[in-house]
Amino acid sequence: MAGSTYGSIFRVTTFGESHGTGIGAVIDGCPAGLSLDESFIQKYMDRRRPGVSKYATKRNESDTIEILSGVFEGRTEGTPIALLLRNNDQHSGDYSEIKDTYRPGHADFTFDEKYGFRDYRGGGRSSGRETAARVAAGAVAVKFLSELGIEIRACAKSIGPFSVPDELMDYDEALNNPLGIPDRSTYEKASGFLDSVAEDHDSFGGIIECRIINLPIGLGEPVFDKFDAELSKAVMSIGAVKGFEMGDGFKSALSKGSENNDPFGIKDNKIVKETNHSGGTLGGMSDGSVVVFRAAVKPTPSIAIPQRTVTRDREEKELIIKGRHDPLVVPRAIVVVECMGALVTADMILRNMGSRMSAVKEFYR
Repeated sequence: MAGSTYGSIFRVTTFGESHGTGIGAVIDGCPAGLSLDESFIQKYMDRRRPGVSKYATKRNESDTIEILSGVFEGRTEGTPIALLLRNNDQHSGDYSEIKDTYRPGHADFTFDEKYGFRDYRGGGRSSGRETAARVAAGAVAVKFLSELGIEIRACAKSIGPFSVPDELMDYDEALNNPLGIPDRSTYEKASGFLDSVAEDHDSFGGIIECRIINLPIGLGEPVFDKFDAELSKAVMSIGAVKGFEMGDGFKSALSKGSENNDPFGIKDNKIVKETNHSGGTLGGMSDGSVVVFRAAVKPTPSIAIPQRTVTRDREEKELIIKGRHDPLVVPRAIVVVECMGALVTADMILRNMGSRMSAVKEFYR
């Protein structure tokens, strides 16, 4: 299977299946000398960990991170960093009834058609559990970026029909409620709405917003490897994500050029944008503003409501999905989006170091 590696210099490969022995990631290209230990990565794992609220699957995984290589005496060695998360609470029997049945909204059908075989235990490589490995790797990227003063943070901009206005966004509040919504009033409304959805054995989606702060100007390549294009690829590779936008995004199509353009001005003798409709990039390169992007997350497809489907033998049937599933993906996906943004940014930072001859000479002087 190709496609399990992301990045050009800061490269990450994830491995493992939902109900296998474990899952993990190997990072290649992280500079030597970065202070790193398991406790830092664990904080990010705990944000994604299942079983911590009524909005998450009841699968009880501790998601305890193990650093197998690449770190010595608390610092990275410049060698591949291997990270492992062991699976301890697999209930593979929950999936025995769908061994030969294709679940609506899942990769069962396409995986089987492509490979002629699939791991039906929770979806195997296509399971949302694979994202735990991304978070482990992304936490290392976050640590790398923090050394440069770059901050990245995400939250639930909206869940169902309830959205937080920009002027009420409070990232501290997003860390204090189980939905990751950056406004207490909106959280209470969304919580009540989700309770009623859960009573009907159904699910819902939402929008995650992520911001990257204190970026240097010029990250990204102006043709195929635009910063926003790389962010889009990375975020859209998350299984539950079905839409992506930068800045005003789709609202840009409804505005005039005079409304959508970001005027330039001078502040502290520096060129700055007076607005940020573009979301922090121009021509595919970071422009010094805050990078703002959003991911649309679909409803959890595993629902305990009768659905029409078929089997591998082309027999039509009705399916009610059993087992332990998230009624809402958004809260646990917030840190996944955040970490994918960190992986893209870390890679772009390292790629950008060779953009000018003067920078190369300065490095080797």
